[in-house]
Amino acid sequence: MRAMDSVWRYSPPWWLRGAHAQTIWSARLARHWQDQSASLRTYLGRASASTEGGVIAGWRVPPVPADLMDTIPHWERERWQTPDSDFIDVDHLVMPPLPKDTGKKAPLVVLFHGLEGSRHSHYVHAMAHACQTRGWQLMLPHFRGCSGEINLAPRAYHSGDFEEIDWILRRAANLHPGVPVVAVGVSLGGNALLRWAGELGEAAGRVVRSVAAICPPLDLVASGQAIGRGINRVLYTRMFLASMKPKARAKWVQYPELFNLDAAMDANTILEFDNAFTAPVHGFKHVLDYWSRASAKPHLKNVAIPALVINSKNDPFIPFESIPIQAEVADAITLWQPAGGGHVGFTQAGITSRPPGHISGLPRAVLDWLAANMSLSVAPTQPLLTTPTQQASVVNG
Repeated sequence: MRAMDSVWRYSPPWWLRGAHAQTIWSARLARHWQDQSASLRTYLGRASASTEGGVIAGWRVPPVPADLMDTIPHWERERWQTPDSDFIDVDHLVMPPLPKDTGKKAPLVVLFHGLEGSRHSHYVHAMAHACQTRGWQLMLPHFRGCSGEINLAPRAYHSGDFEEIDWILRRAANLHPGVPVVAVGVSLGGNALLRWAGELGEAAGRVVRSVAAICPPLDLVASGQAIGRGINRVLYTRMFLASMKPKARAKWVQYPELFNLDAAMDANTILEFDNAFTAPVHGFKHVLDYWSRASAKPHLKNVAIPALVINSKNDPFIPFESIPIQAEVADAITLWQPAGGGHVGFTQAGITSRPPGHISGLPRAVLDWLAANMSLSVAPTQPLLTTPTQQASVVNG
């Protein structure tokens, strides 16, 4: 298995020190790729801000300025009906035309976003540019309720939703026969992806060729408690709850008495919110039952496909002692644990070695690793039964 250090060695810029700085700067100020214009970075930041704060009645994305139209990532949206008569919105990166003999062989990356993430997340912009530059296809399934519209079923999404991951990946593979499929998960999406890989074992290799998880909270009990303490509670918990609470209220309007609305609205930590909303809505007894059963760490010994797991040692809300060591995981897993990077940060200096830097190094390195570590099988373990009601309806994204 190829070591990540042979692909990319990371060290933070001299002017960006500390876990919180490396986390927040990467999300808010760093360029998404090295030669990205300041005006495009500013616009994408405004678009990202328009999706925050629990917007559930459609994203209020500002119009694209004419001078940026040719440089901005463009997406096409499909709506997939789920087996339980709900829906998810799947965004496909619009790629430039490729020769027929190469376009069919270009790998497909299925990217699972993090908690309250979307196609407007900073790491999605960076991955989109890396894929477009390489000529790889990119698909971004939004977890339920994260695409700008509240979903229909009496459920949302959670950190261990491996059944949903399984359905999405199988459908993606069926829609792209003969195309090498790889999957990447970020934070919550990374834990759910590895939870799936551990659950399926060798059978996962008949769906995807390899997987990568970026800053996954593999021990949800440890991470869930850490994000609710001290400065983490101020910097991160408030931000997440500002988005999660309005969605919970909207879900309660759809399904009154589904959960304790007052307890969810009064929550001051992720632990309290998950205990009031996420756990009961998804059939768990309580928050510790949810976090324990959803954590991927106990299942990492069962992973049988090439898997890259990235955790920085200074992640502000993934305690270092909760990060697995090689003896705790399967041989198929490559662990990469750099000293710095923060949580889904990894800003690096640009040509001038001065701020703002860029975050394109990590997605490029992840794609390099995935390309070098692909298993042989790509055929789904079983075909999906497609009925007229399950056909994806295309809408503009």
